[in-house]
Amino acid sequence: MRVHVVSDVHGNADALKRAGDGADALIVLGDLLDFVDYREHDKGIMGALFGAEKVGEFARLRREGTRDETVAFSRSLWATLADPAAAVGEAIQDQYSVLFGALTAPTFATPGNVDDPSLWPEFAGDGISVLDGGVAEFGGLRFGFIGGALLPPNVVPRRNGFWRPYLRTREEYDVAVGGLENIDVLCTHIPPAIPELTYDVVARRSEIGSAALVDLIREQRPRWSVFGHVHQPLSARTRVGRTECRNVGHFKETAQPYVLRW
Repeated sequence: MRVHVVSDVHGNADALKRAGDGADALIVLGDLLDFVDYREHDKGIMGALFGAEKVGEFARLRREGTRDETVAFSRSLWATLADPAAAVGEAIQDQYSVLFGALTAPTFATPGNVDDPSLWPEFAGDGISVLDGGVAEFGGLRFGFIGGALLPPNVVPRRNGFWRPYLRTREEYDVAVGGLENIDVLCTHIPPAIPELTYDVVARRSEIGSAALVDLIREQRPRWSVFGHVHQPLSARTRVGRTECRNVGHFKETAQPYVLRW
């Protein structure tokens, strides 16, 4: 069997059309949307709404500024729109129409933090299975899926607003992980909480990994743990016991799927 795995697509529909070529199945680990394009500032939803200069300043604050500075600047941008929710909603619908249309069957997909999972059932056509906290059996193996990312400590999740990333409390995430049993391939958007897998060498900070995923790996000993989220990790792979833990890469930039064979 041959399965291709991608994560952090961020709008690269052209490459996504080819991602399943030669594979028995495609796995998508989230972040389909291109919300903020940190390389081409005129692209993505924010680029379309605010222009390259404003997005460039937002990107600089994300790299160099404090969280309060970044939040304040972001709010100042959204305040310039008459109906931010409608503008964002239309842009998301447009992107999902193209991106889900690029998927080949069979595809097994779980959402990332830069996704709106409530819309996925509307766009997922025949042969595309959306899983989050669920298991799919394929080629004699059990694939377990957990979507989203973790909220930072002491941050209260927003329940309103025009855009809310798919961020989960640690308790909610851990419950979802605990529901997976007898997993051969662990498929998540975020990595296990292992320092070399969570540290981004370009952003120069650690993203939040999941300790519950580490516990599952140690207890159930799956063949693979595959994930994305960290675009430039200190290490793309490590082993925990018999389990190969692998960041499948920043697909928007590499346009190359990671290949599982058995």
